[in-house]
This record gives sequence, structure tokens and C-alpha cells, in this order.
Amino acid sequence: MASIFTRILAGELPGHLVWKDEVCFAIMTIQPIRAGHVILIPNQEINHWDDVPPATAAYLMQTGQHIAKAIKANVSCKRIGVMVVGLEVPHTHIHLVPIDSFADLDFKNSTAMPQDELGAMAAAIRSSLLAAGHPSAQL
Repeated sequence: MASIFTRILAGELPGHLVWKDEVCFAIMTIQPIRAGHVILIPNQEINHWDDVPPATAAYLMQTGQHIAKAIKANVSCKRIGVMVVGLEVPHTHIHLVPIDSFADLDFKNSTAMPQDELGAMAAAIRSSLLAAGHPSAQL
């Protein structure tokens, strides 16, 4: 059975995408730890991050850097925290979270965000990515 992420990628379920290409895609999480929280996901369903092929893993990190810069352009924060947890969905995904302290990386802080706010943040991040020359944000 396809993961929830694969179903979003296929258009079967809604999602606020900020990036999509032949290797990966990124979406706003519906329960962000903090506004601007994005999940970066390989298109290929791979359960464990340590099974991701090295070239894909490197590409995910490079793409994550581009997205992190776009998040920082739209959310006031000291850094973008990066987490690979993998307990909630059996499809590798990387959390990119705006942070000011270690406490900002606690999933206990996650809360549902209204769809219009998620959509507005996704549009702002895509706009920053496009302005930086990343056509994969043109969705």
C-alpha cells in the first residue's frame, strides 16, 4: 500500500507542495512544530533513511539546503533544524524546522495549522525558491 506521502505526490491526497522534481518533493507538514516546518521526501518509498541510496541522500541534503534558505527568507529564526525520525510514516522524510533553540525541535510543540496559513507559507517559500533560481518550486 502506498504511503501517505506517495499518495500526496500522486495527487490522491491534498498537500501544500514547495518543491517537486524527479528525485524528491517537499510539503508543508499539517502539524508543524513551528510555522515554516517543511518535510522533504524522496519520491521512491524507502522505509529507513539508512537504506536511501547515497546519491539520493546527497541530493536530499542539497535540496534541503535550498529549501532551508527559502524558509529563513520567510520565517524569523536562528537556524533551520534538520531531523530524520521516521516513526510516524514508513517512508523516509527529513524535517526542516525553523528554530531558535533546541526546545524548538520537540514534537510536543506541534499543532494543526489552518489550511489557508499552510497554503500562504508554501506560496511564500516557493516564491523565494523561484527567486533564487530553483524551477522545481514552479508547481
